[in-house]
Amino acid sequence: MIKTMLYTSLFLVSCATMPQNLFTTFYPKTSVGLLEISSFDVYKDGETLHALVSGLKTEKDKTQTVRYLQSINNGKHWSSPVDIQNIFPPAIATRGNDVQLAANGQNLVAIWQIQGDIPNSGPLISTYSHDAGKTWQAGKNPAVDNIGDQSHADLIADKKGIFHSVWLADPEENGYQSLRYARSIDSGENWQPPSKLDDSSCSCCWNTLAVSPNNELHVLYRDMNPRDMTLLSSSDNGKNWQSKKNVGKFDWYFDGCPHVGGGIAFDENNDFYASVWTGEASKSSLYTVNSITNSPIKISKNGTHSDITILDNRVVIVWDEMNKDGTGIFIAQSFDKGATWSIPHRLSANGTNATHPRIVATENNALILWTEKQSKQTSQWAMTWLE
Repeated sequence: MIKTMLYTSLFLVSCATMPQNLFTTFYPKTSVGLLEISSFDVYKDGETLHALVSGLKTEKDKTQTVRYLQSINNGKHWSSPVDIQNIFPPAIATRGNDVQLAANGQNLVAIWQIQGDIPNSGPLISTYSHDAGKTWQAGKNPAVDNIGDQSHADLIADKKGIFHSVWLADPEENGYQSLRYARSIDSGENWQPPSKLDDSSCSCCWNTLAVSPNNELHVLYRDMNPRDMTLLSSSDNGKNWQSKKNVGKFDWYFDGCPHVGGGIAFDENNDFYASVWTGEASKSSLYTVNSITNSPIKISKNGTHSDITILDNRVVIVWDEMNKDGTGIFIAQSFDKGATWSIPHRLSANGTNATHPRIVATENNALILWTEKQSKQTSQWAMTWLE
């Protein structure tokens, strides 16, 4: 087997070929009860999958409704949705700036962005549930109820039940957006004073939080100069953060909004595996990077939005890419810690526009979710399973 080299034009080496009839797409439209899906998040806690979905109820009502639902059988069936929009202003969530959800036992916290004084921008709001999503209460803004713009949030709960959030805040004096962080030790009722992790981050790419098996906290985000993906880590529950490190050093200098974040996952040895994209002219592609070699491996020339997870003895990456017959969702796997990858397989149907996949590892398989728009149809929630 030939080992894939850094920045090679032959971007994959087959270590396994997946059968073409392995995947069947499921569209849980009736489970969500929304005409059109604008955004979603999914979070695994124990044996339960929690989902937060926003979208439009009818063609006439253009305000986004946010609903919560859960599954105890790996997404095969979902509970009746709970509408948690009623006591909150409408969300302005979109793919890449999605509604966010985290869970720890009976405690759930949700965050999304609402409309402010400037169109398509505004502050965050938070809400919490102490009864596994049956009822929801208004929480406080982790950004201390700032009336400015706060976007691209992420949310996670650690093993101690502490909830952590990051987001992008209004431009600093240097004119750049800043990456902010706060935590809640009372399951979302209150947030401790926020801290600034980086005062010059990209202003339009999503941020990704992860907790490694040793309970360290990590955030993957796109830096400003260069516009490479960057990792910050904390070993004391977010009180202090280690110096940032590049996750794929591409030296991409760019004055604009790429709107592409990344995915990150940790194995049992606390080694991380990340999916990152760069627009640097000579290297523009989707890559994987891991902490074992720190060397980017090209996955797809046309791939952009991605996610990654660890499943049993394999690393699994999903992404979207544009082709002549529409934007599709693709998957590849590695059985040797990211050194080589299987031939990509398309999950979504030809002729559709499918985007922003998420992948969640369960005990025996992985659930892959995305939003998909078919011809003359509204955008829908779609999913399939990797056994």
